[in-house]
Amino acid sequence: MKLYVCYGTWRKAGPRTHPCGVAYEALADAGYVPEVVRSYGLGPLPGIFNFTPGRREVKRLTGNYWVPVMVADDGTVVQGSRRIAEWAQVHPAHAGSQVASEAS
Repeated sequence: MKLYVCYGTWRKAGPRTHPCGVAYEALADAGYVPEVVRSYGLGPLPGIFNFTPGRREVKRLTGNYWVPVMVADDGTVVQGSRRIAEWAQVHPAHAGSQVASEAS
């Protein structure tokens, strides 16, 4: 799993929460350890200012430069911290191991 973020995964950004940190924390809480791809740049700026490999990949995956973007191992692409958090709640990493242990 990859998580494309701007510059980091911090949760606090002044008086507000930071979307990249919210997405990272939601995945971690669900048992994932995503590969974090720092994309730099700034989503609302035109492509000339978002020419880093991370932002170009986000554009290829989603049609825009906005992060956070999660790419699951099965190829599922989810953009936005709220949607990533919702996905993580529905698809916890440990779900498969719980099913296996219950079957024993």
